[in-house]
Amino acid sequence: MPWVTIVWDDPVNLMTYVTHVFRTYFGYPKDKAHRLMMQVHIEGKSVVSSGTREEMERDVNAMHGYGLWATLEKAE
Repeated sequence: MPWVTIVWDDPVNLMTYVTHVFRTYFGYPKDKAHRLMMQVHIEGKSVVSSGTREEMERDVNAMHGYGLWATLEKAE
């Protein structure tokens, strides 16, 4: 079963910074990074990546390194 990395909204990080992180770490194009950031901002969270548990643990740790609130869970 695949796993997903979820980034949660927080009161600290600027929207431009979150977009920058998604572009820098995941290599997403500007429009996709912006769309995911807006989902985090408006809905409170967004699934930003999916894969094996090990890959998602790596992504969650990377998001923590950037100062973002992220968790992993099994994909539904």
